[in-house]
Amino acid sequence: MNFRSSKDMPRREFMGRVAGVAALTALGASAHAQSPRKPNVIYAFSDEHRWQSMACSEMPQLHTPVMDRMAKEGATFTHCISNYPVCTPYRAILMTGRWPYQTGMIDNNIQLSDALPTLGKTFKSAGYKTGYVGKWHLGGVRAESFGFDTSLIWTDENIHWDHGRYHPRDGKPVQPKGYNATLMTDQALQFIRNNKDNPFFLMLSLHPPHSNFLDPPPEKKALYPEGSLPWRGNVPEEIQKGKADDAKIWGKNTWPYYQGYHAHISAIDDELGRLLATLSELGLNENTIVVYTSDHGSMMGSHGLGSKRQPYEESIRVPFFIRGPGIIPPGTRCDALFGAIDILPTLCSLAGLSAPPGCGGQDFSPWMLGKTGPAPDAQLIMHISKKNASGGENHPAPLFRGLRTPRYTYAVYPDKPWCLFDNQEDPLQLKNLIDDPEFAKIRKDLNAQLIEALKNAEDPFTVPTV
Repeated sequence: MNFRSSKDMPRREFMGRVAGVAALTALGASAHAQSPRKPNVIYAFSDEHRWQSMACSEMPQLHTPVMDRMAKEGATFTHCISNYPVCTPYRAILMTGRWPYQTGMIDNNIQLSDALPTLGKTFKSAGYKTGYVGKWHLGGVRAESFGFDTSLIWTDENIHWDHGRYHPRDGKPVQPKGYNATLMTDQALQFIRNNKDNPFFLMLSLHPPHSNFLDPPPEKKALYPEGSLPWRGNVPEEIQKGKADDAKIWGKNTWPYYQGYHAHISAIDDELGRLLATLSELGLNENTIVVYTSDHGSMMGSHGLGSKRQPYEESIRVPFFIRGPGIIPPGTRCDALFGAIDILPTLCSLAGLSAPPGCGGQDFSPWMLGKTGPAPDAQLIMHISKKNASGGENHPAPLFRGLRTPRYTYAVYPDKPWCLFDNQEDPLQLKNLIDDPEFAKIRKDLNAQLIEALKNAEDPFTVPTV
């Protein structure tokens, strides 16, 4: 099996071979490269954007032309998995390349230790100018000790207009007027302009489409009159008709909220367009890698549920586009399971850098460069703690550990098996096979894989017997 531990990553023989290819390409050694300057890297990610909600995935009615463009001009990962679909734990995995119990980041609102290796430190030590703009959610309001030269962290951003505050290095927090995703992008564009003559690494963490779902830009909301967007086939009829009891599903998911969620996504698409336009204007297009992804998805009424913290596809599967003219071959598509745990070593390899020791993930840069590599047997998925969730222990999302394999989703409660879905035959996950005797061997095999994956992640969870 192909699970990776901190002991066997990242120096496999195969990775050693492909790292050279990645570094050579990323350093501008293609036929049209003019200089050996390291590539700029922009990692733009939103909050709560699920894979299913894009024109180029499963919702052609949605206005997302820039995401569609990124898919055509770069590489698309169709099965990007949020290993822990909650804000803080995802961000800690992203920033450190380590699993939650290896960093202590097992729930929201926990402080990340600045003693840990991070993406920011890795790129800064390689001579990059580094910046972080937007939502942080890793404790505190400063990112400098995590390796970022520029730190503009935003707080109080759930209300998207005229409410959020950013925290400059000196002075009091600033509360500007406007839509916070646009204001955050303004700051990102200024960082790019300020550092256009140096290799730079920028993380732009946009807050929408996370709730509040009712305050998207009015012109985006107007794109979607009632009934213009289809509900997923696993959304109960009472939700579609606006008759659901919100207390049962955690969060409002009726039409105005569904409309607003997707309008926010269209607004984020505009901000991505501004990023790409600025790179073109500054002549940085050919040597800049741009990622767009999200920290986790959103149920939006599927299976009668709202929010995230679930093993279902709407919660764990997110967009992942990576574009770099001259670096990433256009139209590249990868269906292999690519997790949040894999992002740090992959970005490092694309820039010709060595990932810090202790990473639990795999370098996927060969796939992005039009080649292939070892495909993981599964991605580990989890919901470890909800003490710091909205509602605390009363939050209705259950704790679980599980696997997303190329075909199956398997999850267990702390005390018993929970679900088994055949995503190939049942992509809407409507038929739970956990008690089906015909799947007894598959359950047993998946249980054994889960035990191994948790061991590699240093997770003390005890998997129940099946």
